[in-house]
Formats: sequence, C-alpha cells, structure tokens
Amino acid sequence: MAQCVQSVQEFIQDSFVPLVAALCSEEAERLTRKNSLSFAELVKPFCRLTSEVHMRDPNNQLHIIKNLKIAVNNIITHPPQPGAIRKLLNDVVSVSQPAEGLVANVITAGDYDLNISATTPWFESYRECFLQSMPASDHEFLNHYVACMLVVSSSEPEPVEQFLKLSQEQHRIQHSSEYLYPKWFIPNTLKYYVLLHDVSTGEEQRADSIYEEMKQRYGTQGCYLLKINSRVSNRGTDEQIPDPWSQYLQKNTIQNQDCYEDCSYTVISNKNTDHLISDGLDSEIKDGLSNNFKTHPLQLDHPSGSLDSTDYVKATASLQDSKKSNSGTPHGACLTLTDHDRIRQFIQEFTFRGLLPHIEKTIRQLNDQLISRKGLSRSLFSATKKWFSGSKVPEKSINELKNTSGLLYPPEAPELQIRKMADLCFLVQHYELAYSCYHTAKKDFLNDQAMLYAAGALEMAAVSAFLQPGAPRPYPAHYMETAIQTYRDICKNMVLAERCVLLSAEILKSQSKYSEAAALLIRLTSEDSDLRSALLLEQAAHCFINMKSPMVRKFAFHMILAGHRFSKAGQKKHALRCYCQAMQVYKGKGWSLAEDHINFTIGRQSFTLRQLDNAVSAFRHILINDSKQPPAQQGAFLREYLYVYKNVTQLSPDGPLPQLPLPYINSSATRVFFGHDRRPAEGEKQAATHVSLDQEYDSESSQQWKELEEQVVSVINKGIIPSNFQPTQFCLNRYSDNSRFPLAVIEEPVTVEVSFRNPLKVPLLLTDLSLLWKFQPKDFNAKHDGETKELGACDDDMIGAEAIAEFLINSEETKVARLKLFPHQTGELHILGVVYNLGTVQGAVTLDGIDPSIGLQTGKFVSNGLSVRGRQDLEIQGPRLNNTKEEKTSIKYGPDRRLDPIITEEMPLLEVFFINFPTGLLCGEIRKAYVEFVNVSKCPLTTLKVVSKHPEFFTFGGNTAVLTPLSPSASENCSAYKTVVTDPTSVRAALLSSASSVDFGVGTGGQPEVIHVPLPDAVLLPGASVQLPMWLRGPDEEGVHEINFLFYYESIKRHSKMCHRVLRHTAVICTSRSLHIRATVCRSNALEDEEGRGDNMLVFVDVENINTSETGVKEFHIVQVSSNSKHWKLQKSVKISEDKDTKLASRERAKLCFKAVRCKNSEENYTFADIVFGNEQIISSASPCADFFFQSLSSEFKRTHVQSHAHASQRAAKQSFDETVRLIQQCSEVDLNIVVLWKAYVVEDNKQLILEGQHHVALNTVGKEAFSFPQKQELPEMVLLKFFRPENTPVPARPTPEQLSNLIKTSLHYPESFNHSFHQKSLCLVPVTLLLSNCSQAVVDVMIDLRHKTTSPEALEIHGSFTWLGQTQYKLQLKSQEVYSLQLKACFIHTGVYNLGTPRVFAKLVDQVTLFETSQQNSMPALIIINNI
Repeated sequence: MAQCVQSVQEFIQDSFVPLVAALCSEEAERLTRKNSLSFAELVKPFCRLTSEVHMRDPNNQLHIIKNLKIAVNNIITHPPQPGAIRKLLNDVVSVSQPAEGLVANVITAGDYDLNISATTPWFESYRECFLQSMPASDHEFLNHYVACMLVVSSSEPEPVEQFLKLSQEQHRIQHSSEYLYPKWFIPNTLKYYVLLHDVSTGEEQRADSIYEEMKQRYGTQGCYLLKINSRVSNRGTDEQIPDPWSQYLQKNTIQNQDCYEDCSYTVISNKNTDHLISDGLDSEIKDGLSNNFKTHPLQLDHPSGSLDSTDYVKATASLQDSKKSNSGTPHGACLTLTDHDRIRQFIQEFTFRGLLPHIEKTIRQLNDQLISRKGLSRSLFSATKKWFSGSKVPEKSINELKNTSGLLYPPEAPELQIRKMADLCFLVQHYELAYSCYHTAKKDFLNDQAMLYAAGALEMAAVSAFLQPGAPRPYPAHYMETAIQTYRDICKNMVLAERCVLLSAEILKSQSKYSEAAALLIRLTSEDSDLRSALLLEQAAHCFINMKSPMVRKFAFHMILAGHRFSKAGQKKHALRCYCQAMQVYKGKGWSLAEDHINFTIGRQSFTLRQLDNAVSAFRHILINDSKQPPAQQGAFLREYLYVYKNVTQLSPDGPLPQLPLPYINSSATRVFFGHDRRPAEGEKQAATHVSLDQEYDSESSQQWKELEEQVVSVINKGIIPSNFQPTQFCLNRYSDNSRFPLAVIEEPVTVEVSFRNPLKVPLLLTDLSLLWKFQPKDFNAKHDGETKELGACDDDMIGAEAIAEFLINSEETKVARLKLFPHQTGELHILGVVYNLGTVQGAVTLDGIDPSIGLQTGKFVSNGLSVRGRQDLEIQGPRLNNTKEEKTSIKYGPDRRLDPIITEEMPLLEVFFINFPTGLLCGEIRKAYVEFVNVSKCPLTTLKVVSKHPEFFTFGGNTAVLTPLSPSASENCSAYKTVVTDPTSVRAALLSSASSVDFGVGTGGQPEVIHVPLPDAVLLPGASVQLPMWLRGPDEEGVHEINFLFYYESIKRHSKMCHRVLRHTAVICTSRSLHIRATVCRSNALEDEEGRGDNMLVFVDVENINTSETGVKEFHIVQVSSNSKHWKLQKSVKISEDKDTKLASRERAKLCFKAVRCKNSEENYTFADIVFGNEQIISSASPCADFFFQSLSSEFKRTHVQSHAHASQRAAKQSFDETVRLIQQCSEVDLNIVVLWKAYVVEDNKQLILEGQHHVALNTVGKEAFSFPQKQELPEMVLLKFFRPENTPVPARPTPEQLSNLIKTSLHYPESFNHSFHQKSLCLVPVTLLLSNCSQAVVDVMIDLRHKTTSPEALEIHGSFTWLGQTQYKLQLKSQEVYSLQLKACFIHTGVYNLGTPRVFAKLVDQVTLFETSQQNSMPALIIINNI
C-alpha cells in the first residue's frame, strides 16, 4: 500500500470516534449561517482535544485517553441511500488528484527506474469518507449517537421553552417508532444544552441571565454558554483570519444536514443521469470512439435503466455548490480568534464535564448489569482471564455454520450489552477491556450462530488486539479473515467486508506484511463496485512495489487492472494515471501487444480528458512500433489516431502542420533527379538513354562517366581540368558525392523520389502529396539577394509544385513517390520534406484471411473520409568523416546537400535521337544510322562533342565525308560504303588512292576518344534540329557490349555557375561471330618488282567463316582486300582460283595471296590500295572505311603504347646500349595494314538481306602471324616461389638470328635450264648473277664465300658437284637500301640438276665488331638443269 499521512493507530482511532448529535433551533442555525456554516460544521475543526483526558474503568483504575476526537453531526432522520453514498465516494475520489508539480518517488528495482507517486490522497479521502458515511446498524454500536447537543440562540424570546421543545423532539426521534434512524447508544442519551450568543448583536446581560437559569435547571455540567460572532462580517476585511473549515468542507461528508434535510429527493431519469455523471465530453466523442466510456458505477446496480426514486440525492448539485462556496465565500467571517478559542474551550468542556463522565457511568452500569445478569461474583473485567485461559472450544469452520445472519437480538439482550460495553470501551481507547468484551461476545454470537454479530465481534477484537499498548498478543489476522469471509459470503454485506479489508490491510502494511495485504485487497475486488475494485487494486500494486524485493511486473499488471476499473467507474484521470505508471514497466521490453494496449488506452483516456497532445503521442507510439497486431486491430488504431489528430488540428487550424508518423520515410534512400524525364522511343527513333530514376546506381559506371567527362573537359581546356570543375550528377542518391550544392537549371524540373514504407497490415492512402520547400531568390549576376520565401505554397511564380492526387501504399509495402518542382527563378532552393493528407481506404479490413488491399490500383479508392493533413521532414545524415585524426577519434558527419540545389541561369538543352540504330551486329559489320540533334531550350548551343571509351565503334565520317556525295550505285544497293563500278574484265591489280590521317582525326595530337560532331555552322539554334549520318562497326569480339557515349555541349553565353552540359547514352550491342582473319608477310625471293625496285613481299591472308548458323547468315563473300600504309601497298593478287568471288559457307576457310611493294616516298599520307574481287570498288580511303581503319589504328597504337610503357623502366636502364639493335630490328618490321571487306547474305523472315563489313589486320613483323582481333593469352603455369634475390646485372640485348638474317636479302638470277654440248666442250660455264639487297637503313659490310664446305655425303648426292670460277671470296659494302649485282660463273662437268644456292653470305654493320656476324641462309634451293645436246 502507498504511504499515508497518518499512522495506522491514528487512522483507526479517527475512524471510530464518539458520535454526538446536534439539534439546533432555527434562530441558532441562523446565527451560525452568518459564517456560511451550520452548527456541526462550525465546531468540526475543534473536535480534537489538545490535552490528555482521564477516566476510570469499572475496576476504578485510571485510564488515560490521548488525542481524543469526537464527531458532532446534524441529526438526519433518513438513512443515507446506497446510490447517494456511491455518488459521494465517486466525487470524493474524482476531486482528489495528484498535486501539480509533485516530485514522484523514484524506485529502482533491477533495471527499472520507476517514477511512482509515494502517496495516494484519493484513496485516503475515499477511505475516510467511506468510514464516515457507513450507516448505523443494529449489530454494532460504533456508529450510534452517545449524546445530543441541544442548541438555542440567546436572542430567542423564550430560550428555556425552546430547549424543552428540542429535548422533546430528540426524545421523539429516539423513542418513537416512526423514526428508525438515527441509532442511539443507550436509551438515556446525554443531553447537553448549549446557549448560542451573538456577541455583535445580542444582549450579553440577557444571555448571562438565561445561562444562570440554565445552570440551575440542568446543572453546571449539563449546559454551556457559547459566545460567537464577535465581529461584523463587513468590517475589518483587511484582517486575515485563518479558515480551518475549508479542509473539512471540501470533503462534503454524507452527514451534512443541508444535503438531506434541506434538499428534496428527486427522481433522476436515465437520460439526465448521463449529464449528471459524464464529464462533459462524452457527447463530443460518442461518434469518434467505438467504445462508450459513459457507464458509471452508480448505474451498475440498475441495468434496466429505470432508477428507484430513493436511490439518488442531488449530491452533485450540493457538491458543486459547496465547491463554489468553498472557493468563493470565506467561512467564519464573523468569528475572531477569540471566538475560535471559545469554540475549542466549549468542546473541551463538553467532553470533560459531559461526555466522558456519561460514558464512564454507562460503562459502569453495563458492567454491573452484566455481572448481575450472569450471576457472576466478580466483575467481568476480572473474570476474563479465566474465560480466555481455560480450555478452548474448537471453533467451527464457516462453511459448517448455518446461515443465520438474519438472527436479531432484542435490544436488552445480554450479548448486545457486552457488545455495547466493548464498543464504548473501544471509543475511549480502553482496548484491553474492549478486547475482552469482544472476545466474550464473539463466543456468545458463535454459539448462537448469529454470524453477522459474530463477524462484527471478530473484526473489532482483531483491531483491539492490535491497538493494545505494549502488544501483549500478536495481531490475530485469522479473526479478520473470518470476519471478511462471513460478511462477504454469508451476510452478503460488501460494505462491512470492505471496512474489514481497509482496516486489516493497513495493519498488515504497518507490519511490512505486504504480500498478505495485497492478497487481502485483491480478494475483495468484485463486479459490484468498480471504484472500490480500482482503489483496492491500486493499493495492491503499491504493496507489490513496496516489498523488500519489489515485484515490478506484478505492480504493473495490477496497475493496469486498477486503471481498467477506474475507467469503468468513470474516473478518467485516475485511469490515465494508472496506465501511465504501468507503462514505465512495459515500455521497451518487447511486450509489444501489452504496450499497444496500454498506449491505446492512454490515448483514449487522454482524448476524453482533452489532453490531446498526450493522446496523439500515445497513438503515435502504437503506429510507429513494429506492431504485431492483426490487420483489423491495426486499422482500428489508425482510425482512432486519425480522429484524435483531426481534433488536434481543428483546435489550431492556423498552427504549423503536425509531424505525421506514417508512413515511414527512408530519408537516406531519397533520390533527387535534375532534368526532364526521358522520352520514349517513337518508331525507328530511339531517344538517348541518358539518366533516369529507373536506373540502378552502379559505382563502376558512375566512375566511367566521370572519367569521360573529365577527358572531354581536359580536351576543351587544352589538357587542364579547371579547379572549379564539378562532375555533372543528374541523379543524387546515398552513394553519390553530395558534399557540394547541386546545380539545377531554371524551368527544368527537379524530381525528388521519396521512399515510403507502410509498416502496418492495412493500406494507407496519401492524398494531395507534394513537396515542402524553402526558396531564396538570387540573381547570380547581380549584387543583392532576394528575401527567403518559406514553404512557398502559393508562390507558383517562383516554384511550381506537382502534387500526387492519390498515392496508395498497400500493407507492409515499400513504395516510392516521385514529386516534382518547377523553378521559375534563379536562387537557392531547400527541399524540407513532404506534405500530405493521411487517410485509410474504406472497407480495407481483412476478412476470412483474405486481404482486400491486394490488387488495389491507384486512382480508384474510396476514402473513409477520415484524413489529416500533416508533414514529414526529410533529414538526411551525411557521410561519416574519417580524414583527420580528430575526425577518426570522434563521430562527425559531413553535409549532404542533395536537397539544396542552386537554380542557375538558362542553359541549352540537347536531345539526341538515334534513327535505325541496330541492337545486333556481326563482328566487323558496318551499318549506317542517323543521329538527330535537337535543341529543345531557348538558347543556342555550341561546341558539341562526343566522347566514348570505344571510338572504334562509330564514326560521323571524316572532314570530306559531308562534302562528297554518295555514288549512285551505292545508294541503289543501300551500301554504307562509297563505291565505284569497276570493269569486270580488268586484272586484279590494285586501285590506288591516298588520304591524310588528319582528315579522320588521327595524328592531330588530341585524344582519339573525343570526337567533334560536325554541326553546320557549329551552332544549334533554339528549337533547331539536325540529322547527321553515323556509321557503326560491330566490335571484333562476340558478346554483349555496352558502349557509353557522352555528348558535351556549351552555351554561347558563359555562365558563372554552369560552364557546360552533358548528355549520356548507353548503346547495348549484341555481336555474333563472322570472320576470323590471320595474315603473314614474308620476303619475296624476287628482288625486283615490275618497276625495277628491289623491295617486295608476299602477303598471305587466311579468312575463315566462324559464324554459327543460328544468326541466319547464309554465306560470306570477300568483295575486296585493301591495304593501308605509308610505306607499303598491295600490288596485285596472286592467282588463287578461277572464281571471280570468294565465297565462304559456314566453317569454310579461304587463303589469299598478294604481292606487296614499297610505296613511293609519301611520309604524310597513307596509301590505300584496293584489290577488288567483285564488280564494285569500295573506296577505302573515304568514309566510313577509312574512319574505322584509322580508329583501329589509333586503338592498336594505344594498346601497344600501354604495353611498351610498362617496359619503360627497363629501357631506361639500358641507355648505354647502342641503336644498332634497333636498326637491325627495323629490317624485319613492316607497317602494313590489311582491310578485308565482305558481304554477308542473311535470310530473315524469308527475305534475303545483304550485310557488309570490314576486318582489320595490322602486320608489323616479317614472318609473324597477325590476327583480326587479339588472341586470348593463356595464363602462365604456376611456378615455385624462389626465395632469393635475383642479380641485377643487365644482359646486353642482341638481335635474334631471324632479325639478323633479314639484314641482307639475296637472290640468284640464272636460267632454269642450260643446254651444253659436252662432246664439243667438256666444261660447261653458266653465268649467274647474285643480287644483294641491303634491307636496313644503315651501311652494311657483306662477305660472300663461294667455297664448298659441305662434307656430308647426303649433300653431295642431292646437290651434285659443281665449281664456282673466279674469286672464292668477295667483300662488299652496301649502303642503305642499296641493291648490288655480283656476276659469277658456275662450272659443270656433266649433265644433272644442281643447286646453285651454295654461296654463304655474311653481314655486319659497319661500325660493329663480328659479334653480330652470322650466315645469311637462303630459304629455297636454286635449282638448275644442265642438259646435253
């Protein structure tokens, strides 16, 4: 139980006091009414004696009474009705509330810290009022009047006669059968005559003379002159007199005479009862709340709805009147402090001289009567020891006793006399004698099976035993339990049972027996009184928390039960308080259903009490926690919340928008997109993919776009990236760099994607959903700034906002909403959050396990009409900083500016459309498409460039392409190439042309990835569009290719904030296999070409059809082979087959052989040589053939440059090495590029299509095979780790034998057969010319050795034997590229086939030692046939 102001002894003593009746004349009542008090109220504050009182017991022993209190009440001749008592108790509890600002008691139990009110004044008020309002009963005398004061005014004409009338009236009330109430202790009631004298108006001499007469008539101890009203109420108002009556009158006890005598008893209909009981709020909430909280405990006994006329008194009206009078009218206005002392003295005199002697005399008389009736020789008091110490008769259990609670004793019955004597002794604190009498009476009552009387005796015996000084015996708790059980179960008297429980629980609490006290309190909770049950449950909860080991969860559980019963009793504030205290225990412990129930109840009670903020907070908690409630319950919670919120907003319609808890917003997932939405494809037109909110963020892709933009900006700014360069970010999200303020362009939308999540199992309907923003206009070219515009709901001229009319989020769904703003002015925009109406969908309740929200589509909802407007802020936390030491050791977050864009001046806006753009190509296939550039803004754009990591994929044509019209035949055949019809009878000789690499953007020193878009006049005006051809070539490797294009453009007018804009496009091309080409080049043995020049080579081209049949390609035709080089050209095709065309079906291979010769010196231009196999020559030096060749050249150069760059460090270590090796290596290097052009015949949908394409092979080294696309290198095998340090001794590089053998090219010129008549001349001399060609750029020393060194017999057999005539050794020096002819003679002695390839050639560079000298071996034998004629 909670702490009480009084100790248990004080509480019990004050609960049972001698009752004194007061009967006043009308004039006397008028005198007291001057002070707004009745006579009983006048003396109430002075009824406690300030000094000890002595009296003698029947054994003449002195007995001391301490702190005695008496009760003076007006006589009420009607017993209080149960309904009135209930109403009074209800009001007493309702009035008593916790003091504002009271510091709660903090109790720490385990991991709980609970704020609990230490005292419960409402319970103490209830208890006091309950005990005082108990009606008097016949089985006990504690509530019977011991004496009666007869009060008459001295101003009456005949005061003595008035006393006589009052005395007769009292006698009639006590002894007449027509009055059953009130009850009187003994027939001979003490009458005490009080003469009331008004000092301010009355005559003091007359009052004294009347008092003298009274003393003679009634004795000095039977009367008293009380002087009051020493001042006039309207004078001396400045003097502050204490008001001791206020604390008593606020309780408005049931004994107030004016409530029962002056008020008429009226019937209250059921309709009016609602107004009587309700707190004025029920009519307002009847429609909004599903449960009706208007049921009041006073109605529980009358379920039929019709009330008995005697059940109700106008207690409410009187209570309200008394409240008004208490607060407005001061009490005792005519009384001075002297009057206070006189009243106090009067009560003392009455008690000392009248009451106590009367009680002492009555006790003696009762004692004597009992002794005489029982025939005992000793007094009752001296005999009790024998009675109690003898053998005890075993008491029968309650269940065995007959139900004789209806047994009545006559008033003169000795058993009642014992009880009467016991009660008198108890009232004057003689607890030992009282206990003896109660114990005796209990035995008698039990013997007679008078259970009501027995229970009363047991109850008071237990209390008397507890109150005995010195505690001679322990508290007999079983007496109380028996009494409670008897009252409740046998006598059916809950009032008396409740009194027992209140007394016993207080006694047990004082002995720290909290567990027993709690069990006792809980036992008396029942359905007949919600108020009583609530108060007892609350006290039981306090018992649990006050134990030595606090039982926190039991405390909370019983607090919940108490709150529920308070709520049923109509005590809304107390119910709310109980639930709030219990919430401390359940909160955050994972008991979500219990927490939901408590929060829901707190919300309801708070709403009923108009504590709307608390109600909103409680309902908010239900919704924002992950609720485990079923959908129907969640829907009910949501509707309650919306209703409460609506009431809150109606109270302050002009106030700020409230923060709504639903739906959840994942702020960090908010994405911001700048610009217009992407246009869909229109027929063959495909818009640039650009950036959209539908694309997923890819960090790798984002980095690629950033690098492309940096690349083009670097080219524009001559290789330097400006310091204020900010990569363009169209879509900002949690992964992007949001540290800077993003830039948005005026008149272009800003789209904010907000991620909503509905945690509930019921759908949410958001209507009129839009963004909340703040804008500060700024002219970035002017000096002054505009004023900040908050929220801008009406400022459509600054920022236009798009609202979503209806946005449905299904149960437990995450859904994004895209909201747009349209800035119409430059300045700083701050997006704060979202604003919307939150509502529910009508009928969206789960029935039979089927959720109707499944399948609901936006736009066709019926709202249930309950929605509230509110907002949610978008608060995004930036990334955690982790750069400096301070940031690493503390938790700091950087800014996230994605919601704070700067609106810049107008910029051009480019849209790009691709026409006939393919999605699938063969590897190397050439396809022509068109690109349309449209300026959709109001300002012109310029400096249009496109940058891509794969420039070899596309071309806009060279500088000459726009000027050169397509040939007629090409347009007829829809060819992507520029073609010329050739004479079919012409020899397959090369058709020559030349082109400069500068025309195709190669070799200018810029980056090949950045391509200038050839706009007419280099400017695209507002609203203008231009279509340009674009040739595409399928990548050489099969598979799916993502090719990124970044279009860069600028405004003609330079801006301070935004310098350029970009447009992105990602093309996805799926390539399938076509041809695989390998080529080799080798020296030709023929030293001279047709023109007499000495350098020529053979080029072998191997073409294989590796296409698979799934693509529908029927066959490939090789239509042309072209060469591109600055030094070499194809001269003619070596005859391969009779077919004019080279056709390749699936998996077929063709071999082509060509003769290549050196070009005339043309260092600047590339020479293109075309060898045509069909009827049309494709001009390979024009677009697009040359474009793709040059782009492949640059990409090849880029690849080899990267590889060579890796070895730069190694080269740097060998600076000491001479250039001779390089010169030797150059001999075996070729710079010849082969382009194979082909057509593919494809059958698709029963139509034959002709595809065309080209493959490139770069021949760099003599004898080394080259491929049309790089071969995949196999991973090297795993080798064991070597744990030693390698020596860093550089090994001097030396040329390989192959490279050395290419220094000098040799060729023997001789007749294939020679006829000689050996009969005429035995020696045959044949002239042979040895041609020596220096292939290097340096001077070479050559040595020719003609001596035969062959020793093996096989060689002799194969080659035969012949002799060279003349010198056997020659030493020559050949200049760069020199061809030298050496005349030799061979001598044969008989016919046969001879190999003339026996000369051995040695070569070395002039300035080198013989370290590099090696033999030059001919690859083929030089056979000659010698015939005899």
